[in-house]
Order: sequence, then C-alpha cells, then structure tokens
Amino acid sequence: MSYSHYTMASGSRTGRRTFEFGRTYVVRPKGRHQATIVWLHGLGDNGSSWSQLLESLPLPNVKWICPTAPTRPVALLGGFPCTAWFDAGELSEESPDDWEGLDTSAAHIANFLSTEPSDVKVGIGGFSMGAAMALYSATACALGRYGNGIPYPINHRAVVGLSGWLPGSRGLRNKIQVSHEAARRAASLPILLSHGTCNYLFPCLSMTYCKNSTQ
Repeated sequence: MSYSHYTMASGSRTGRRTFEFGRTYVVRPKGRHQATIVWLHGLGDNGSSWSQLLESLPLPNVKWICPTAPTRPVALLGGFPCTAWFDAGELSEESPDDWEGLDTSAAHIANFLSTEPSDVKVGIGGFSMGAAMALYSATACALGRYGNGIPYPINHRAVVGLSGWLPGSRGLRNKIQVSHEAARRAASLPILLSHGTCNYLFPCLSMTYCKNSTQ
C-alpha cells in the first residue's frame, strides 16, 4: 500500500503535524477524458469501496480519483482511531473545528487535480465526512485561499455533497459575504447537495444527522 505524507503549517502553538494518507484508487475513463472528479469517502472508509462503485457508473468520459484519508484519533468517537479527513467533535456550530486537518486534506486533494490537463474540467465530491471535505474545498475555491491564508490553486467546475455538512460554516459564510469576489465565485460554482430521509452522519454512529427530504 502506498502512502503520501503531507505537512502544512497550522499557525498554532503545536506547529506542524504530519499526516500519512492511505492508498489512492483511480478509475480511468473508458472514453474521451473530459472531466476528473476527486471523490472522498466517509469516516472509517477508504477509497477502494467507492472506486468500485464509481467504475460501474455509465460515465465513460470521467476520471475518478478516490484517495484514502489518514488514520487518526477522532474526538466524536472518544478518540478511537480511524480514517478521517479531519478531527470532528460535537455536532454544533460552537464546537472547535480542526482547521489544520481541513487545510492539510484540502491541499492533498488539490494536489491531485493540479496535474490534470488544462482542457479537462475538474471537480470534487464526497459522502458524509467526504462531503464535508468537498464543501470546505469549495469555500477555499471561492475565497481563493485555504483557512491558513495559503493560495488555493484549483478552479472547481462542480461540487457534489451527499449527506454532509460544511465545517466552520458560520465563519466561512461571514468571510464570503464580506468579499465581493468570493461571493461572485461562490454564486457561480455549481453545487449539488443531497440528503436522504433518514441519514446518519457517520455509518458507525447511531445518531440521525438529517431528516430532510432528498433534494
């Protein structure tokens, strides 16, 4: 199994953390390559399971990149270690967000898309925590920078989130609202958000995340 190491300054007293990402699975297009989408799994999962599903879709012109998140302790699970794009605590707007983990995973994901041909449209999507990561990347795209101020290099053409949420939504919303350029970018970015009638935030947790109808 191959791994990628990624470090990014956090601006915190702890300095830098090194994240070891798991194996990346790629589903190559069966026809003309017109789009590349990075698809992100949920908490405790890996890229393999989604690559098998995506390979069966009738989308011959799409290349799918399915990375695997680092294994780390997750506060919401009492510190139990599993694959996670960032650390997640209680489900409220007042809970602290793992900005370093979010930025590091967003940079790892953007690195895949930075090498795609210029004539290929690029996008990002995910399920559950993967959807949260995709939406965070979308805000970085709109703002033009990661949370730590480093420029964000990717211009996403589409974003998909299944049964997810936006980490740090209150602060990110305020940042976009005070920037005309960020608001313009956000308004022009196609985003598909879907939820089932009885979603669970994480497959391994017995708590209902959303009871909204599928949209």
